[in-house]
Amino acid sequence: MNFLELVKARYSVRNYEERPIEQNKLDYIMECVRLAPSAVNFQPWKFAVITEKKLLEALKSAYPREWIKTAPCIIVACGDHNVAWHRKLDNKDHTDVDVSIAVEHLCLAAAEQGLGTCWVFNFDVPLCKEILGLPANIEPVALVPVGYPASQEVPEKNRKPLQDILF
Repeated sequence: MNFLELVKARYSVRNYEERPIEQNKLDYIMECVRLAPSAVNFQPWKFAVITEKKLLEALKSAYPREWIKTAPCIIVACGDHNVAWHRKLDNKDHTDVDVSIAVEHLCLAAAEQGLGTCWVFNFDVPLCKEILGLPANIEPVALVPVGYPASQEVPEKNRKPLQDILF
């Protein structure tokens, strides 16, 4: 599929099959993540790929929504503010920007592999840090559930028309 078809195929999946993800697919996705660009190539990110049942269940408690319980994997995207590039003019920290670029690589690579994902930002960050035993300088930025979508129907995207986003 071409890139536009891939972008159209990716959507926020909130119901997954009870089916493990093949390791080679997870490896492929994480290689795509590894190759993501970042400001000044600082790569201020760390990722935890969680598939082990006990840890997965604990992590799901940081986002207590029923649908996430169906995810066979959650990838925790973290940023290191000490490593990130800070713009000289105003000291803007680009950690979240860089991690977000890498996460979108993750989501698109997963879609290409027939897997679904969903960006989750509204989670209990301190609990997530505790569960994963993260040091103070590492901030969980997003949880990304990954799995085979329970439905093969791709919902229609509700996006602004092109003329509304151009100026």
